Amino acid sequence: MTTAALDSHAPLLYLQLAEHYLGAIGSGALKPGDRMPSVRALTRLHQVSLSTALQACRHLEEKGWLEARPRSGYFVCRPRRLALEPSSEPVLPARIDAAQFLGIHERVSDFLSRCEQHALRLNLAQAFGSSDAYPAEALRTTATRALRLQPDVLVSPTPWHGEPGFRAVLARRALEAGMRLTADDVVVTHGCTEAMNLALRAVTQSGDTVAVESPCYFGLLQIVQSLGLRSIEIPTSPQTGISVEALELALQTQPIKAVVVIPNFQNPLGSVMPDANKQALVALCAQYDVALIEDDTYAALGDDDQPLRALKSWDEEGGVIHCASLHKTLAPGMRLGWISGGRWHARIKMFKYAQSRQNDALLQLTAREFMASPAYDRHLARLRRLLRERRTAVAEAIATHFPPGTRLALPHGGMLIWVQLPPLRDARAMFETALREGVRVAPGWIFSNSDRYDNYVRLNCGIPFTPEFEAGIRRLAEIVRAELA
Repeated sequence: MTTAALDSHAPLLYLQLAEHYLGAIGSGALKPGDRMPSVRALTRLHQVSLSTALQACRHLEEKGWLEARPRSGYFVCRPRRLALEPSSEPVLPARIDAAQFLGIHERVSDFLSRCEQHALRLNLAQAFGSSDAYPAEALRTTATRALRLQPDVLVSPTPWHGEPGFRAVLARRALEAGMRLTADDVVVTHGCTEAMNLALRAVTQSGDTVAVESPCYFGLLQIVQSLGLRSIEIPTSPQTGISVEALELALQTQPIKAVVVIPNFQNPLGSVMPDANKQALVALCAQYDVALIEDDTYAALGDDDQPLRALKSWDEEGGVIHCASLHKTLAPGMRLGWISGGRWHARIKMFKYAQSRQNDALLQLTAREFMASPAYDRHLARLRRLLRERRTAVAEAIATHFPPGTRLALPHGGMLIWVQLPPLRDARAMFETALREGVRVAPGWIFSNSDRYDNYVRLNCGIPFTPEFEAGIRRLAEIVRAELA
């Protein structure tokens, strides 16, 4: 394709470029295993921007026609997962009503109780990686050095809003997501769960209404219920995240006090909001003077080294509360999170003091030293590569073993896959049978107080794809087939 073949005025130029190379693949000019021209070569050949060339390659990768290989570029492939339809897009209702979310505690408690009743062979329900995915030895060495340099750290008080050096490192790292923060803008928390709890306490009172994504991380639904809040489920796309249009409809008709979203690699969908949607969401919440709370825990887990912007990077009025955690990216055992509260920051600091005081000082010192070094970037690069390989392997296994009608949208990062199953006679019977077989999954019904996700499961892709893993996937597929309506 020559430069002239590209319409420079087309709004989706990358799609034109992608279609050209898809045609080359279809004609056999490019065969499975062939290397695509590099992104920079595409920019020179077609006189397009680096961003357009990269979008075209990612689009073809998303459709399953290209495979990204670390330090080698993109290669042509035709994976089995191409046979799977993408997950269904949400239907936008004419009216969005509030729900009490009564009973979500009972749903989650029942799920956990049933899990504990059966021996475990394969845990696909968790939402973090296996221990080999994290820098255990390096963290041990860093912790030992920190203890040697500050031998009294375990018997000395720490500022209740966090160790100053650690907060400074978090603020510097936030620049990568487009945020401009200082150490004073950061409060260290016990994971993102406490951060979200503090954020909601700061901007709501019992009986208030908050808007959440649908499906929604069940831990957030538990927080909502524990604080006596009412919720509105906003339709959320497995491709582009929360529907800004549906949210605007809800804001016009409901007294919403806060909106809570996971903009990057949403749990459980894995979706990433396009930057235009993120900016529109921030502007919409500012227009209605509604607090916007973002959980950005998964943002660093994208397949490439291109940083994903946080919602707070567009925040000009202090209306966005940014929450994050190192639980998925650095060390699940540390339970270190943080929050930057915008115009509610002083109130959040007060609630943090009243609720739990300071975090463990040694863990903060350890994280500070590791995150301030190049070792952290090397770890993230390795973790992204590992997760991409494991996620692809799980998707291939699903495409190979699951029955026709199974659908999924494979995300470009994170460690979760949201699988839409064919219509089942009894989705809960499928879950129970899998538990008895020692295979644990996160069933769709804990991600909403409605029944619209009963035919879905969330699977973890952060553990090694061993023969035992594939055997568990195969057995789960057999159970699904047995429950087909």
